[in-house]
Amino acid sequence: MAGKRTVLTVRLRRLAALLFDLREHAELSKEEVSSKTGINVTTLYRIETAQARPQRRTLMAMLDLYGVTEQQRTDAIQLLTDALKPGMSRPYEGSLSEVYAAYINFESEALSARHYQTSYIPGLLQTEQYAIAVIDTSMPKVEASVMEHRARARMDRAAVLSKDEPLELWVVMDEAAIRRVVGGPAIMRGQLDRLLQETKRKNVILQILPFDAGAHPGMAGSFTLLDFPDPADPELVYVEGIAGDELIEGHSEIRRYGVIFDQLRAMALSPRDSATLIASAAQRLS
Repeated sequence: MAGKRTVLTVRLRRLAALLFDLREHAELSKEEVSSKTGINVTTLYRIETAQARPQRRTLMAMLDLYGVTEQQRTDAIQLLTDALKPGMSRPYEGSLSEVYAAYINFESEALSARHYQTSYIPGLLQTEQYAIAVIDTSMPKVEASVMEHRARARMDRAAVLSKDEPLELWVVMDEAAIRRVVGGPAIMRGQLDRLLQETKRKNVILQILPFDAGAHPGMAGSFTLLDFPDPADPELVYVEGIAGDELIEGHSEIRRYGVIFDQLRAMALSPRDSATLIASAAQRLS
């Protein structure tokens, strides 16, 4: 059942990385751990890749075998406790893909996000009417309840921009995102007005990549880079696509997307000129 899925969170990923490092430091293979603890090798793999949360007795058996310090034991137990807490996606998980639900959890705890979007207004900046129109078009024949849940999830996500320590958001959008009339002129005009309001936030930078910039490295598709306040949480990339969404980790891949984003923002209009272009697009819909 959808409600029984283990959806990835920041704390679960951190716990998985810690347990992997502890096993490596103990110089034990998964097969050796399985032989000494009775924990199935497949279960160990799923725990170390954050695909499953360990039960407390399983965690204790692993920590006993690895000969950890008291501080490491305390940290691991606390991470397990925190990993059991529901992420921001919990109310909507039945209507979301596992990857998208995990992304929402990561986004809610990120320090900053660098986002490139090809065709749509980014979810964090969408109005509810625009979001419904996008979902209705991109997910034909979806049930009304699922559409409502997905739209509500997008609206609730926007809270990260106004919380006490708000997400630092840097967006580069292809000009097509503000020119394509989604949901009709009235809905699109409201969406563009919302964008102009968001540009006034100190924690939001918005740039438009104009058509006359020509070919660019973001033409392959949309993506988001997330950075986290704790050094123990490595950066990750969320990639959107028709075939499915994907969360990517690894220094080389993160660096590649970082370089692409730097190129895109260098090719895009300045935030001031971008706001002027958005205002012009909105005026044409009046």
